[in-house]
Amino acid sequence: MDTKLLLIIIDGVPWRNWRRLFGNLEGWVDSGDARVWKIRSVLPSTSASCYASIHTGVVPAAHGCTGNDNVFRLTQADVFGQIRKACGITGAVAHSYWSELFNRAPFDPVRDIEYDEPESDTINHGRFHTMSGYGLINQMTPSDADLFATLTHLCETYQLDYGMLHSCTLDSMGHRFFHDCQEMDHACFVLDAMLAPYITRWRQAGYEVIVTADHGQDARGHHGGRDPLQQEAALYYFGPAEGPAPDTVIDQLQLAPTILTRLGAPIADTMKARAFLR
Repeated sequence: MDTKLLLIIIDGVPWRNWRRLFGNLEGWVDSGDARVWKIRSVLPSTSASCYASIHTGVVPAAHGCTGNDNVFRLTQADVFGQIRKACGITGAVAHSYWSELFNRAPFDPVRDIEYDEPESDTINHGRFHTMSGYGLINQMTPSDADLFATLTHLCETYQLDYGMLHSCTLDSMGHRFFHDCQEMDHACFVLDAMLAPYITRWRQAGYEVIVTADHGQDARGHHGGRDPLQQEAALYYFGPAEGPAPDTVIDQLQLAPTILTRLGAPIADTMKARAFLR
């Protein structure tokens, strides 16, 4: 593949927090090295439902993952599988839900927590975590610095054409502290600082980079419904492609065909939304 791309999904960050708290990302927007748009999630704006829609390009009513308690191996064509059809190499560093949705279910931690399967028709190189024991006090989230380093290791070791990373840290913090508080301001600041050196490294390695969220989160730390705080997030793009006007609101269903368009992989017939990058 002539183009390589990384999708970085920071779980549960509303539009307003992206634009006011992520100084490195916003600095790249100011310098012209990145562009930013508002993106609106599918409904329900629930994590697993959004994960499934981001990579299949269809709504939860079609793919059937209607919430975090309804996670299974999807039957629709997805980004990983379409890239493999074009002989691209794929990797993922994420919550175990991603493995169940796009590789195999149920998740077996011994078998699936870390694997390298060059012949797989979905995810070739997987590094997953379960967050077992997660609760309001025990967040059980890996360090984002470790996740970014792990994705970088996969890129440099296996020459990924497409890599996806998913972090639950800010979603977990938001459920605990809500989003208008000192704790969340600091958490966003720390993640932005951890992410920034890796964006530089990925760009130098020739990757286009998309940074976004699966959904937002409202003032009471909730998401799942239609409230703009719950549905709307930011999408930052680092790369040479042409994009829409700055005031365009991107539909989450556009992500799958956009990624495939950038990589030159076939777009599945079920992915009806229009790519937003050319």
